[in-house]
Amino acid sequence: MRFSIIMKVLVLTTAILLIGFAVAIAFGGPKPPPPMASINNPFKSVDFSDMPPLQRFTAADGAALAYRFYGPNGAAARGSVVLVHGSSASSNSMHVLAKAFAKAGYAAYALDIRGHGASGPKGTINYIGQLEDDLESFTHAVALPKPATLAGFSSGGGFVLRFAGSARQDLFQSYLLLSPFLGPDAPSARPGSGGWVNVGIPRIIAISILNLAGIRAFNDMPVVSFALTEKAKAFLTPEYSFTLAANFQPRRDYEANIKAVHQPCAVVAGTSDEAFQTDKLEGIFRKQGKDWSVALLPGIGHISLTLDLGAVNAAVGAVEKMQANGASR
Repeated sequence: MRFSIIMKVLVLTTAILLIGFAVAIAFGGPKPPPPMASINNPFKSVDFSDMPPLQRFTAADGAALAYRFYGPNGAAARGSVVLVHGSSASSNSMHVLAKAFAKAGYAAYALDIRGHGASGPKGTINYIGQLEDDLESFTHAVALPKPATLAGFSSGGGFVLRFAGSARQDLFQSYLLLSPFLGPDAPSARPGSGGWVNVGIPRIIAISILNLAGIRAFNDMPVVSFALTEKAKAFLTPEYSFTLAANFQPRRDYEANIKAVHQPCAVVAGTSDEAFQTDKLEGIFRKQGKDWSVALLPGIGHISLTLDLGAVNAAVGAVEKMQANGASR
């Protein structure tokens, strides 16, 4: 009798858990947040008429992924800079930065990260870790003039940190983090990145637990939605799947990720950033024993970090300084 009662309780508990998982996965996804003007509007004033055409390289799985090349001013490149765009975006958003690096004598490359722009189906990837595999494939396909710097903005900065703390970090000689996303638990985080994202937390929790059990059938479901205008949704990436969201950011233990970096690294951000609390950045890196240069530019917001002339020059200067201090070795 007692055994029967225990079995009934177990069956009932299991049924409740399964129903909970089903509800979280089916209805716990993200809702599109209202368009965020400070993210959407600044690009309206950018001249894209001189943007170079897309080129392709072949990834490990045979996919043709896109990038743009900006040839350096001068007879020979003084080095190279590979630029990783922010969340939802594409290589187009790195146009102003890429031109500035090319003008300074660098061979500049702006990537369409898989799941964005012209690199595969938008909003998803095949597995967590594929973005690192893609980046390594790019370094093998393109002869990057050395010293080579990997630079990333916002979520792209978080992914650059992820790569910089990995076993493949020696593929680049230095790293530049532009207002990097360090994860939702970092002191620099703002709720919803200041209104830029809406996260389907119930769905993320349910899929994460299933992943621990080896079940990945729901990894391509959307878990993050971005504050885009209806017009922007047509050419940007409105949502991220669980897999893409998990890969396009630092490791979950962002502090260990920072500690694992042994190549030169610099950080540039604005004091008026709407997405992150940039005044917390220096303390985060110092806590992990990193003496990286952290430049906070007065009055510069999140997107203006990639468009404002002074901010762009600060990014170029950060790379020049790292190379002068020995990143070219």
